Amino acid sequence: MKKKSPVRSFWLAVILIAVGSLPAARVPGDEAQLAKEIDAVMSQIYKPGEPGATVIVRRGGKTLFRKGYGLANLELGVPIEPDMAFRLGSITKQFTAVAVLMLAERGQLSLGDEIGKYIPDFPTGSNKVTIEHLLAHTSGIRSYTNMEEWLPLWRKDMTPQEIIAMSKDKPFEFTPGEHWNYNNSGYVMLGAIIEKVSGMSYEAFVRENIFAPLGMKRSGYDRTEKIIPRRVPGYQSDSEGFVNAPYLSMTQPYAAGSLYSSVDDLAIWNDAVLSGKLLKKECLDRAFTPFLMANGESTGYGCGWFVSDLRGHRTIEHGGGINGFLSYALALPDDGVYVALLSNSAVQGREPEPRAVRIAELVLGLPRLERKPVTLPAAALDELVGVYVNPAGEDRYITRKGEKLFSQRAGGAKNPILAASATEFFFTDTPTTILFSRDDGGKIDGLRVQARTGPAEIYSRTDKPLPTARRK
Repeated sequence: MKKKSPVRSFWLAVILIAVGSLPAARVPGDEAQLAKEIDAVMSQIYKPGEPGATVIVRRGGKTLFRKGYGLANLELGVPIEPDMAFRLGSITKQFTAVAVLMLAERGQLSLGDEIGKYIPDFPTGSNKVTIEHLLAHTSGIRSYTNMEEWLPLWRKDMTPQEIIAMSKDKPFEFTPGEHWNYNNSGYVMLGAIIEKVSGMSYEAFVRENIFAPLGMKRSGYDRTEKIIPRRVPGYQSDSEGFVNAPYLSMTQPYAAGSLYSSVDDLAIWNDAVLSGKLLKKECLDRAFTPFLMANGESTGYGCGWFVSDLRGHRTIEHGGGINGFLSYALALPDDGVYVALLSNSAVQGREPEPRAVRIAELVLGLPRLERKPVTLPAAALDELVGVYVNPAGEDRYITRKGEKLFSQRAGGAKNPILAASATEFFFTDTPTTILFSRDDGGKIDGLRVQARTGPAEIYSRTDKPLPTARRK
C-alpha cells in the first residue's frame, strides 16, 4: 500500500491515537458523567475561537450526547451548532456503495460484472476488473488523486468521464484482487456506473433513493455556488494560523467525496442501514465482510466501510478528509453504539478519528489502553535493523540510535517505535504496530505493519545496505 501525502490523500482520514488523560471512574449507566467525559475529549482539541466540530453519540437508538464546539465561521464569529452541514469527504463512499448495492438487489447490475460492460472505453487489457474490485479498492487502477498532473486542476469543473480518462493511459498498479490500495478513481467509476444503470445523475439518485425517503434534510451533493442552509466553511492552516481552505471544484470528488451532511442526518443514515431499511441482510453482510486478497490476507475493507475491531467489539467505520474538512463515523453494530464527528478544519493534530474512538471506548466503559514498553538489549535491537521491501517495491528502513529503534518509509519521516516484546513494536503516536517474523532457522525475515483499520502491510527483509543518510 503506497504512502500518500496529506494533499493527495485528503479523502482518507489519518489514523492517530487518542490523546488526553484517563477520565475518572464512572458508575455504569451514569449518563451525566459520561457526558462530562465526552465533553472533555472534545474540548481538549476543539477550542473556542477556532474552527471546531460537532459530534453525536448514540446507543440503543437513543442520543446520549450531541454538541457543537468552536466556530462555524471565523470571520463572522458564528459558533458551530449540531444541525449544521459539513462536507463529508470519503464518508461519501458508504452512500455510493449502498447505491450500487441497491441496484444489485433490484437486479440491474451484479457485483461480478466487469467494468467494461458499463465503461466500455476504459482499457483493462488482460485485467478483469469487476464492480466488487472498485468497491473494495482492489482494482489496481491508478487513482487520479495520486497523480502529479491532477494537483493543478483543483479549480477546474470536470465530468466523471474526464476524471476517469486520467487513469486510462496509466499502467495498472497490480493485478485486480491481488492487493489493496485506497482508490478514488474506483468510486468515480462507481458513480458513472450508477448513472448509466439508473438513468439518473448520481446526485439525483442518492437524493431520491436515500436522502428524501429517510428524511435527511441536511444532506446532499455539495456545490460551492449553491445556497445550502446551515453549511459551514472549511479551514486549513499556514505559518500564521488558520486560513480559508483552498478552492476545490466539487465536480471532482464526485461519488468518492462530494456529499455533505450533519451529524443528525448521519445518525438517521446509520439507523436506516443497520435496520435493513435500505438493503436486505444478505446484502448488508456482504458490505460488512472484508474483501480477501489473492494471498488470503484480509483487506479490512468491505463495500464502502472499513471493518475492524475495537478491543473485542466489531466496528464498521470510515473517515473523510477534503479541503478544510475532516470527518469520522464509527458504528459498533453489536453494541448499538454510533459516533459521528464532523470538523471544519483539515489540520494535523485535530483529526476526528482518535476522538471518535475514545468516545466509543467511554460509551462501552473501556478504560484507556496503556501500552508499556519493555527494554531489550542492544543485540536484540540490532537483529531487527535493516531494509525491508513490500510487494510494490517500496522500502522501509529499521534503524537504531542508542536504545531506540526507528521505522521509516523511503522518502518519509523517521518515527520511533517501542518494544512490546522481542518482535512486536508500536508507534508512540498511533495505534499502528510492527510485528517482525522469523524464518524456520529463527532469523528475522520480514515484518507486518498493522494500523487499527485496513490491511496489514507486509515487508520482506532484504540484503540492501541502509542508506548512509538514514544511519544518523
